[in-house]
Amino acid sequence: MLRHIFPTVALVVVLVLPAVTPADLTPATSRKTAPDFTLTDAKGRPVKLSAYKGRVVLLDFWATWCTGCKVEIPWYMEFQSTYKKSGLSALGVSMDDDGWKSVKPFLQQHKINYPIVIGNSEMGDRFGFNSMPATLLIDRNGKIADLHVGMVDKDAFESEIQILLKESASNKAVK
Repeated sequence: MLRHIFPTVALVVVLVLPAVTPADLTPATSRKTAPDFTLTDAKGRPVKLSAYKGRVVLLDFWATWCTGCKVEIPWYMEFQSTYKKSGLSALGVSMDDDGWKSVKPFLQQHKINYPIVIGNSEMGDRFGFNSMPATLLIDRNGKIADLHVGMVDKDAFESEIQILLKESASNKAVK
């Protein structure tokens, strides 16, 4: 009889444990510098990734036709609102082939609270992804702490953001 109880108990324990996975951030000593870029926002203003150094950056590569992307954007807006004062900056890079033609109407319907720029076909190669959604977390030193291709687990991703916000920027003097 005990042989039948143990598998049942094990199954119940597995099903009851929280679904949040531990943070899988790249250790700080192994992180690579994020490739820099300067792209323009909907108003034609330049947005330079390296200008965000000193902040944690949630860099979201998305498209108007991407279902998973549209699910994640409200989460990222929530993170932007919640953690902006703590040092988080969200930045969206649309990968729509027709650029602002699709993106501007989307932005009029969805009042996104962080900058959106238009990316190009080289960006997937430069940042290490080939499908969307693709979201990176960049630490305060401008280094890639996480690259997630596919939809993120909202709670696990928020935990990673919280961890990165607690890290301080390197104070190494540049000579």
